[in-house]
Amino acid sequence: MNVEITRLASGLTVVTETMPHLESVALGVWIKSGSRNETDDEHGIAHLLEHMAFKGTARRSARDIAEEIENVGGELNAATSTETTSYYARVLRDNVPLAVDILADILTESAFDEEELRREKHVILQEIGAANDTPDDVVFDKFSEVAYRGQTLGRPILGTPDTVKGFTPGQIRNYLSRNYTTDRMFVVAAGAVDHATFVKQVEERFASLPMTPSAPPVLEAARYIGGDVRETRDLMDAQVLLGFEGKAYHMRDFYCSQILANILGGGMSSRLFQEVRERRGLCYSVYAFHWGFSDTGIFGIHAATGGNELPTLVPVIIDELRKSSETIHQQEIDRARAQIRAQLLMGQESPAARAGQIARQMMLYGRPIPNPEMMERLEGITTERLTDLAGRLFFDTVPTLSAVGPIEQLAPLNDITTALATPGIQTKKAAG
Repeated sequence: MNVEITRLASGLTVVTETMPHLESVALGVWIKSGSRNETDDEHGIAHLLEHMAFKGTARRSARDIAEEIENVGGELNAATSTETTSYYARVLRDNVPLAVDILADILTESAFDEEELRREKHVILQEIGAANDTPDDVVFDKFSEVAYRGQTLGRPILGTPDTVKGFTPGQIRNYLSRNYTTDRMFVVAAGAVDHATFVKQVEERFASLPMTPSAPPVLEAARYIGGDVRETRDLMDAQVLLGFEGKAYHMRDFYCSQILANILGGGMSSRLFQEVRERRGLCYSVYAFHWGFSDTGIFGIHAATGGNELPTLVPVIIDELRKSSETIHQQEIDRARAQIRAQLLMGQESPAARAGQIARQMMLYGRPIPNPEMMERLEGITTERLTDLAGRLFFDTVPTLSAVGPIEQLAPLNDITTALATPGIQTKKAAG
């Protein structure tokens, strides 16, 4: 792993991985701040700021930003999550100085023009409307809301129509000055990049970033609550999400949870896919996932099926969860590890994937994690650890259930909770 790290006097961290066989470079700025860092009256502002960064600076109009990067065949984009925000580009090696200049410009000199803000609010309102019209988006948003009720972690990243309409340029600048500071920002590049040259370019162009926040960043501690949320809609299929409190990135069972999710529903060979979809034909989509955050996590099973299949589907899923707490085969662990190893190695062939991976590891662990070390962590996972984890995850915590669509035949949460707690029991709807 040809990774070099420099921490500038300003506190900004610059990381590169040279991939000399390439002609392109993926580079970006990752900020350890997202929707969780919003105050109550800022719901949605992290995402709005990400949009507004591209809408003009002191030196460039919104059109100039788009044209300058595309005139050289490059790409420019951004993304907001619950705990991070990123702004990234991909260009040919000779155009790295231009990409650095544009990224620095939009992050240090954004104009936040009133007219541009009005237009972008309208765009985001359309985005919110589109998300509300997409059942598989709605089921996840509602799931988070009930799992972390009344908390920033449970709020939709996009905000609400009311909050978005009310934002002012001053509020955007306040969020920016509080969260976009050098101690929380990482500039990362992977590909045909020279570390020393890149560091000099970043140091020159990002010199105006504030070193300390205008006020302490907001980060409310997560409290997993769990519960039930349903929305009946006249749709062809039902979206169902059953989940439990998972593990944070730094917890001992984090990697164990990743392996368990892979075994249960990580691909066509997984238990849920084989039993629910292939053997029984109860749904067209089913998978398991584990999301880690800085202080909590979510382990979930998502299925999309017809409403008439729900009375049979849910008990089968519960039965597979129970089986995972009783027996895990070594072959399943080996297959999950092989899939993770392949993902890691394939990611090394993509500069964009490597830049993102390095940035995430820097934010979470303070250093890049070499692939051999990552695989070594996975080697210590045994069948006994996995069955023990499954028992604690699925049967010792309050579940969260989110459902959207023709869900009249979906059993009450109390019945599902009882079925999880009692071996062999069927839910009332299933028995009927």
